[in-house]
Amino acid sequence: MTRFATVFTAGALCLATFAAAHTGVKNPAVVARMDAMKATQDGVKVLGAMVKGERSFDATAARAAAAEIAAEAARTPDLFKAQETDPNSEALPVIWEDFADFTAKSKDLERVALALSASLETEDQLRAGLGQIGAACKACHEVYRE
Repeated sequence: MTRFATVFTAGALCLATFAAAHTGVKNPAVVARMDAMKATQDGVKVLGAMVKGERSFDATAARAAAAEIAAEAARTPDLFKAQETDPNSEALPVIWEDFADFTAKSKDLERVALALSASLETEDQLRAGLGQIGAACKACHEVYRE
């Protein structure tokens, strides 16, 4: 399996399990965080469908999806500032123990997604950019999510 496929698969699995966790959450702050992650997931799905050939490559749509991912990544630290929890949340307490690193990882995703949204013209650029987005998601999820 190529590095891209490995990163993409890991990212897709993380996002797929995220959807199941949303059920039963009552804390409004946690719901808002989950909704933001769902918006990120939706953007990744658009890009992934293009990379896998399930959807025709459309640079405009891909740039918009990458921009949405960047916007959600920019919002993420504010959504997690308050140490809100819920029994059904997959957010780990270590987020608040090392909030600076958590924020840095969010900013890295924002940077990668912004760069993709600003420069995307070809399928090869999309493939490389999606690999970087997947790696940024994985870096955060490995540490800060169940």
